[in-house]
Amino acid sequence: MLHAVKATCTGLLVFAFALAAVPARAQDPQADLKAQIEQLRQQLQALQEKVTKLEAAQPAAAPAQPPVTPPQPALPEPVQAPPGGAAPLTSKIFNPDMAVIGNFIGAAGNNSIEPMPALKLNEAEASFQAVVDPYARADFFLAASPEGLEVEEGFITFPTLPGGLLMKVGKMKAQFGKVNTMHSHVLPWVDEPLAMKNLLGGDEGLNDSGISVSKLIMNPVLFLEATGEIYNGENDVFRSYKRSDLTYVGRLRGYRDVTESTNLDVGTSYAYGHNDTDPEATTKLFGIDATFRYRPLQQGLYKRALVRTEMFWSNREQPIGDAKAFGAYVSGEYQLTRRLFGGARYDWSERAYDASLKDNGGSVLLTFWPSEFSQIRGQYRRTRYAEGATANEFLFQFLFSIGAHGAHVF
Repeated sequence: MLHAVKATCTGLLVFAFALAAVPARAQDPQADLKAQIEQLRQQLQALQEKVTKLEAAQPAAAPAQPPVTPPQPALPEPVQAPPGGAAPLTSKIFNPDMAVIGNFIGAAGNNSIEPMPALKLNEAEASFQAVVDPYARADFFLAASPEGLEVEEGFITFPTLPGGLLMKVGKMKAQFGKVNTMHSHVLPWVDEPLAMKNLLGGDEGLNDSGISVSKLIMNPVLFLEATGEIYNGENDVFRSYKRSDLTYVGRLRGYRDVTESTNLDVGTSYAYGHNDTDPEATTKLFGIDATFRYRPLQQGLYKRALVRTEMFWSNREQPIGDAKAFGAYVSGEYQLTRRLFGGARYDWSERAYDASLKDNGGSVLLTFWPSEFSQIRGQYRRTRYAEGATANEFLFQFLFSIGAHGAHVF
């Protein structure tokens, strides 16, 4: 409408000039022309006032905004995860989780067969864990002890391989039973069970460089995982004389929730490789483990119980004859208060190189957690060795950590 009014005003102006150009009438040309011009001026003024009112009534147009340019990132965009894989934590690539855990042990009493120092920093473990890329993560565990510094574990994990496979490559603890996979600071006791010392090589156990492949076997009954591993064959149990002398480990593990407060974890393990008695001699290990956990949902901070057992069979070829040994332990833990735990363990084991030598013993222990970063543990241990000696000892342990330490296998 505003444009139409403006056009009308323009037309009136043109008409006024046209009238001015017309020749004057005879009777009174000047008076007649002035009257018409005055009339057109009044009409033009009225139209201009109307245009002004219309412009004032229209809303003001918003000023044009300049286009906003998004800020450019200082670093490249994180790589998208492959289908089925979790998005990587880009910050972890440059700043891995790091932690140091101290394991201080003391001993009192008598033990003529396996004496321990009265006081020692048994181990200081440094861990470095981070995502490598969308397809892998890396874990390194360095252990410093009075014997020196060594790589306890150092491996890369590929969790998104085709076929639902998970692969680890590096130096690691073999998936044989439960205790063999635990670091010293994760053990629920100050020491290792006798079966671990006599049949699986003691503190280090089956720890070697190799490749591990695992797969979940989907079924509606329970969580079922199968693992196959190949190792170089150099640890306290196995020995490699040539490249083909590899060690083979297999494990089948099942887990199921029995009720909302209880669950059961069972597994069977097998290991095969050459031993140190002869280049042609081999050792076979069999293992069965079972763990029962109780933790009520409404009292999970104050009440829990755990019972575990493992049994090992060793068949060791030797020039003087095969040695077939058996060992086992049973242990239980119970939460007394929010920070206080009590426990007990019974051990029985033959020795791998001579099954006629049998050790057995029992322990009771008490563990106090000041916080999640420290533990104080006391353990009374009585051991009857095959040599006829009986040891009565009191062991105590201080565990303390700094930094972010990733969770261990459940």
